[in-house]
Amino acid sequence: MSAQNFLNEYHKNAAERAKLGIPPLALTADETKALCLLLADPSNADNKELLELLQERVLPGVDDASAVKAEFLNDIVKGKIICALISPAEAVTLLGKMKGGFNVDHLINLLDDEKLSDAAVSALSDTIMVYDAFNKVKDLAQKGVQGAKVLMNNWANATWFTQKQGLPEKITLTVFKVSGEATTDDFSPATDAWSRPDIPLHALAMFKNSRPGLTPDEEGIRGPVKLINELKQKGFPLVYVGDVVGTGSSRKSAANSLIWYIGNEIPGTPNKKAGGFVLGGKIAPIFYNTLEDSGALPIECDVSALNMGDVIDLYPYAGKVCAHDSDKVLSSFKLKTQNLLDEVKAGGRIPLIIGRSLTDKARAALNLPKSDVFIPNPKAPESTKGYTRAQKIVGKACGVYGVRPGEYCEPKITTVGSQDTTGPMTRDELKDLSCLKFSADLVMQSFCHTAAYPKPVDIKMQKSLPGFMEQRGGIALRPGDGVIHSWLNRMALPDTVGTGGDSHTRMPIGISFAAGSGLVAFAAAAGMMPLDMPESVLVRFVGKRRPGITLRDLVHAIPYFAIKKGLLTVDKKGKKNIFSGKILEIEGLEDLSCEHAFELADASAERSAAACAIALSKDSVCAYLRSNAALLRQMANDGYESKDALQRRAEAMEAWIKDPKLIYADPDCEYAAVLEIDMGEITEPIVCVPNDPDDVHLLSEYTNTKIDEVFIGSCMTNIGHFRAAGEIFKSCTGEVKSRLWMTPPTRMDRDELRDEGLYAVFAKAGARMEIPGCSLCMGNQARVRDNATVVSTSTRNFPNRLGKGANVFLASAELAAVCAKLGRMPSVEEYFEELKILNGKESEVYTLLDFAD
Repeated sequence: MSAQNFLNEYHKNAAERAKLGIPPLALTADETKALCLLLADPSNADNKELLELLQERVLPGVDDASAVKAEFLNDIVKGKIICALISPAEAVTLLGKMKGGFNVDHLINLLDDEKLSDAAVSALSDTIMVYDAFNKVKDLAQKGVQGAKVLMNNWANATWFTQKQGLPEKITLTVFKVSGEATTDDFSPATDAWSRPDIPLHALAMFKNSRPGLTPDEEGIRGPVKLINELKQKGFPLVYVGDVVGTGSSRKSAANSLIWYIGNEIPGTPNKKAGGFVLGGKIAPIFYNTLEDSGALPIECDVSALNMGDVIDLYPYAGKVCAHDSDKVLSSFKLKTQNLLDEVKAGGRIPLIIGRSLTDKARAALNLPKSDVFIPNPKAPESTKGYTRAQKIVGKACGVYGVRPGEYCEPKITTVGSQDTTGPMTRDELKDLSCLKFSADLVMQSFCHTAAYPKPVDIKMQKSLPGFMEQRGGIALRPGDGVIHSWLNRMALPDTVGTGGDSHTRMPIGISFAAGSGLVAFAAAAGMMPLDMPESVLVRFVGKRRPGITLRDLVHAIPYFAIKKGLLTVDKKGKKNIFSGKILEIEGLEDLSCEHAFELADASAERSAAACAIALSKDSVCAYLRSNAALLRQMANDGYESKDALQRRAEAMEAWIKDPKLIYADPDCEYAAVLEIDMGEITEPIVCVPNDPDDVHLLSEYTNTKIDEVFIGSCMTNIGHFRAAGEIFKSCTGEVKSRLWMTPPTRMDRDELRDEGLYAVFAKAGARMEIPGCSLCMGNQARVRDNATVVSTSTRNFPNRLGKGANVFLASAELAAVCAKLGRMPSVEEYFEELKILNGKESEVYTLLDFAD
């Protein structure tokens, strides 16, 4: 690309995006090279636009373009390049605004420079992402280099933090209110997943579907941008207000889109904002954490007195919301923790953690006591009671016996997962964090959401993302391998802590806290994650499950019985949900296989639980690990990378099997609530009705409801579900009466089903067989017909998720197969009659794959 062609193309592309009301894309490495050539040309000495492009349109961190920028600026510093627009001292200042990564060594090399040392010290004092380079500065300081000594003192005194402005006593804001429940799919529609890394473009789709009180600019395409801009004309920043906010997926793109409208520009970081204020009656825990990571202030409070367009005064320290310039209190609140104030000041929870760690290291090196600059992390009240199983697992990851609810901790993260619709954002976050090597022991990238019907942008991502992950020591799956969870679960270790960029990262062994892509990137890079330890709710199953009652019915029994006990409500206004933000711990099903147990753990996401810990037997865990170790070794032999990571994890599994020890709850531990479910009381299937996974009813209430389409697939299924469906379909004389979609969760399940001849059965039934992966579940590619009534085995049935205007029932694979066969919901009697075909075949039908055989 020639230098002049670059500028012409840039202006052309910028004009096209300006028509959409969004800024130009950040510069690529090639564009940055062309820009640097223009800056070095004396004929451009007065072209201030070039300087602005270098300052504001190149990504910081370890992006390829930032490497070009850092090298160019260093050449100016060294006198290799003369630039009329940038002096050596100004080049040092610009290097200091690149956050970390490629700029750090260049700046450290200037600490003993006679002319530029002060500028380098100033630049590095505000740079917290220095990682191992800290030791270089420490060594220089010990050798008496004055610049290094001053820098160490600045880091020790946390000048990177103290020079920032904290929140004022009063903030005046204009209300942008969305009533009812706003899911992450409303903020970041699955059908627009391809555009998520391009935050301004993706934000245009926020609330693109009409809902009460909110009309998009262009139905199904562009959200209410005109309304948002009109509200901003009142002269104050917007505050997002909602009854229930951010339920559903863990996608950080949801927070990114919202913050694009309510947040603040980040100098030197193009097309991304931070900060902002969110008030919600309930804020889903993952979304809450993602807002924290983004520097926003999330507040849970009564929002009933706040209306669209109101101008309000927010008092973060006094804990109240008032009408503007009035003493009238509209709502009161208490911050979840006072640390939120430090997080907002630092620009987010992750920058605070990194910066605080740097300050601690500097003070330790200088033999100084711990800093008192930061608000202390919360500590739990003293207790003589025992710990729950989850509290002990997290404690083990922190090097202690247990962690109390409300206590802040930073557990070691052993397993990290990333999927393909959030993976590009995770990659951007890793670059922003200047990460060149993973610290977490195992990081896995899947391609399950885009494998079936990839767009050109997906193909590009599928080619580029594996290498990025593998270079940092991660494991990259291949398109068509299958669902992230079906693989990540097989890579987990017992009684360890994991995370993943998908809300259904709920490993059946150990415990996992799903997160947005920013926190996932941090966990992968740092090998730990911040956690305010949640309370636990115990679900204890007792009695015996009746024939024909499936594990999916037990999944739905949890909200069903919780509603009966007054622990959960369906209505969004003043919603009650005992599970929200808590750990769901399950006992009474210890003899389940790990793969079957995942069906219960997986669905804890729909309860808005922070995590799930299910007690299983030692035999179940050993059998699972034995099979998984064999699978990982086979993957290494088949050329999957990183081979070292695969073999290392297989060795860890085999070592555990030799000395198997599981963590159990202490007898005197305490729970926020205990829900006991007698399985014998479940006498018919339980379904989630359109369109809310909390809205559970008995099958008998919906007998004969016409079903247009049926989907059997998603992470909630395993090979046994497909065999059961096959048995039911064998009695069909032709195609089933509902449009039928089937998607095995992994390629291994697909291959085995083919070998068993079941694909022929599915074909005769008229099934549309999808490539192993997520298929209809997320709704980002294939979709059901508009306004269809659907029975699905997928995870969620939020409005418009599987298809526009679709009414979706969630049910077991067995019930879904019967519905497909009949074209309607069966009666209870018909359902049990159809399932008689499975009698005596259960051990054969529900046997799982064992890769150790």
